[in-house]
Amino acid sequence: MLIANTDTHLTDAAIIVASQRDPALFAQIFDRHWTRIHRYCVSRAGAAGEDIAAETFRVALDSRRRFDRSRVDAGPWLFGIATNLLRHRLRSETRRTRALARLHLHDEADLADGALDRIEAEALGPQVAAALAQLSPKYRDALLLHVWGDLSYEQVAEATHVSVGTVRSRIHRARSYVRSALHPEEILP
Repeated sequence: MLIANTDTHLTDAAIIVASQRDPALFAQIFDRHWTRIHRYCVSRAGAAGEDIAAETFRVALDSRRRFDRSRVDAGPWLFGIATNLLRHRLRSETRRTRALARLHLHDEADLADGALDRIEAEALGPQVAAALAQLSPKYRDALLLHVWGDLSYEQVAEATHVSVGTVRSRIHRARSYVRSALHPEEILP
């Protein structure tokens, strides 16, 4: 089976399967999804998002044999990889900050708690970043995949490996929390 490098009629699944024989074909997946993955990663991690987006495609290429061929669109799969890499980076940043705090005898808790705020505040206003930092990762990831990744509830469910009902609940709760954090005067007694 030969696939032209410019064939836009093939599904992502067909391209990924064919790329197992010819890895150069995976470039089509990159071309189709780079802009959205890059925008999502940069919006979450600032300048470091560029490297995370690139790493997303490296991981995807290396693990393409595990791609669920019943999925037509590779977008949710790629966003899931990107979200895991972002989460790993944030955990690493927190560990690094704590280690530096121990070395420099600073208040470890203040530095570690601020790691997420510093990263996401590069792309967000301080109030939104502070509100997002208060969310648990599962709520924050669902909300940001939906809003910044422009994924449907079904695609967020696929990317995070939970049910659509769970995604709806997480996004609703995350939106409610962020809204109340940004506009506390609107909360009724």
